[in-house]
Amino acid sequence: QVQLVESGGGLVQAGGSLRLSCAASGRTFSTLVMGWFRQAPAKEREFVAAISRSGLSTFYADSVKGRFTISRDNAKNTVYLQMFSLKPEDTAVYYCATSEAYYGLQYARNFGSWGQGTQVTVTS
Repeated sequence: QVQLVESGGGLVQAGGSLRLSCAASGRTFSTLVMGWFRQAPAKEREFVAAISRSGLSTFYADSVKGRFTISRDNAKNTVYLQMFSLKPEDTAVYYCATSEAYYGLQYARNFGSWGQGTQVTVTS
């Protein structure tokens, strides 16, 4: 079992930036694919980004491509989500999660452990 703790959420104006962090413990971090999902009120949880075990491959939802960057530091057991040019529609609770899958990373069902989430609110 992996324990995940997200941090870095907050309130920001449109066009601003935030960096989310997710610290993992309980299992060798480098063996896991890491992902970020988000869930806005009254909406389903949606995929944001994922990163391979080595960090060499990254995947993004079309809605955030070019604005968000996922990265990881295996020495620190931490995955990051750098968010630029934030829009009000990015407002959501952001969750990090772990996966042992090699494909289908856009699906939440392929992720096993989840953090408690961190709120991101973007005002216009």
